[in-house]
Amino acid sequence: MPETMSAWEQEGYGPASGVRRVERPIPAPGRGEVLLQVRATALNAGDVRIMLGDPLLVRPVFGIRRPRNPVRGMDVAGTVVALGEGVDGVDVDEEVVVELPGGGGLAQYAVAPAVRLARRPAAVAPHLAATLPIAAGTAWQALDASGVGDGQRVLILGASGGVGTFAVQLAALRGAQVDATCSARNRVVVEGLGAHVIDRDTRPARLPAESYDAVVEIASGAPLRDLRRLVRDGGSVVLVGGDGGRVLGPVPRMLRAALLSAGSNRRIRSLAATPRAEILTRLLDLVAVGRLHPLIEREYSFADVADALAHVEAGHTVGKVVVHVAG
Repeated sequence: MPETMSAWEQEGYGPASGVRRVERPIPAPGRGEVLLQVRATALNAGDVRIMLGDPLLVRPVFGIRRPRNPVRGMDVAGTVVALGEGVDGVDVDEEVVVELPGGGGLAQYAVAPAVRLARRPAAVAPHLAATLPIAAGTAWQALDASGVGDGQRVLILGASGGVGTFAVQLAALRGAQVDATCSARNRVVVEGLGAHVIDRDTRPARLPAESYDAVVEIASGAPLRDLRRLVRDGGSVVLVGGDGGRVLGPVPRMLRAALLSAGSNRRIRSLAATPRAEILTRLLDLVAVGRLHPLIEREYSFADVADALAHVEAGHTVGKVVVHVAG
């Protein structure tokens, strides 16, 4: 192995225009970790949030003045090339998929916790596999939290992004009737995933009350009371993401949701999705047999990482954005 690698780094918090390609030492895996040669990295809104240091609430976790890990990219498909101390059940040369804590995927090599790894089936190409950990994992956990199952009716607000395109497909696979909101330009795409589309400009207050078993809201910013009135008794609203203020982000809205849910049988839940290798393995299996289809809007070469980050930073991404790091 070489001693150095190419990586895209940021010196401080700021936009994608400040990211630079550099040479840096290849990291060594610590106890319970593996070293990956990165094949593909998918980008998420969370990568942009860390890049910008927005909201300020995240900075004590990721770094006060600059990100502790200067390399963005959390969703990675790669090849195991070295094992740290105490790693069992993983072999060198295995093809795996993982969510990296805090980033590191926009580099030729990255260190990953062994417990988060899921084996990549040969039938799933690396660039497809890399789309799954955060976006599809969040969609899966949102549907679990709302109890979506066979014969139920679910509304997905904000269905054209990474989480939304997976949520539509996974809800349909569970046997649910899916309504979804998106812009007019994305209608055909979202309908093709299995949803009946409602125009994004239709306010929830204008939809029939108590018409859904579950509502999954993906950063729409709709009034909480309007969302709660849409679900039947015993139903749930699940909030995924959201912008909020510069300092606290979505936290105030999460607190309002908790207060509105107190003593109610129509709950509003704020989802904090976590990396779960068992869910990622099931998602990979669904892709392998052709039942789940990652929607990729754009693919970039490793030389064009800054452009890929700028595209995600600009918003309005349909599905996923992927960077090919190595062949």
